Amino acid sequence: MENTIAQKLDNLLKLQEIDSQLDNILKIRGDLPEEVSDLEDEIAGFETRTAKFKGEIDNLNATVDSLKNGQKDSEKLIAKYKDQQMNVRNNREFEAITKEIELQELEMQLADKRISEAKARTRLVEDDLSNTQGILDGRKEDLKTKKSELDVITGESQEEEKGLLAQREKQADKIEPRLLKSYQKIRNNSLNGLAVVMVQRGACGGCFNVVPPQRQADIREHKKIIVCEHCGRVFGGVEMPEPAPEKGSKR
Repeated sequence: MENTIAQKLDNLLKLQEIDSQLDNILKIRGDLPEEVSDLEDEIAGFETRTAKFKGEIDNLNATVDSLKNGQKDSEKLIAKYKDQQMNVRNNREFEAITKEIELQELEMQLADKRISEAKARTRLVEDDLSNTQGILDGRKEDLKTKKSELDVITGESQEEEKGLLAQREKQADKIEPRLLKSYQKIRNNSLNGLAVVMVQRGACGGCFNVVPPQRQADIREHKKIIVCEHCGRVFGGVEMPEPAPEKGSKR
């Protein structure tokens, strides 16, 4: 059996009440959840950067080792060629071996240059790594502090929040999907999280714009769901003003 408009509005009002209580819990936490999330993202970025620096240093060290091994090979070849020079049969062979020795000596000189460049680059990257690591360590300390603060605040309201979430799930099941989707959309677009409001003192309880008397009468009848023409919030009903005290009555 489909709910009446009055029942639908009552269900929405109850859901709004639960959501408002959950919003109050989140307000107590303030910006801490976002700050923790931002720090975690920042730390992930710095960790990626330090890993990149370490990888570059490893590659540079491997390059230096390879160049040094190449120099050792060149030294062995030079020694071998000099031995061969002692047993040449003519000037042509002597000159050919001499060119091979000169070539290996050039290779060694080039290797020296590349080793110096690699070591200079390594020092620069090590400085960047050291600076980044210092920032990373600081951010980790900040995250530890923020998480500790958040855990304390969350721990104080954890049971209450758990109970409210369970209530919310049950209450949401009472509302038809289309209406629930509209309710959530209005909440998401509202700064104060209010999707369902009462008419209070002749004005919208969300945006405080005046609601004409005839529209208030329509809202009281609960024949259809009526929204504020200014902010789009659903009107749950009209709050009746408290009667003024009679003249001469004792306070």
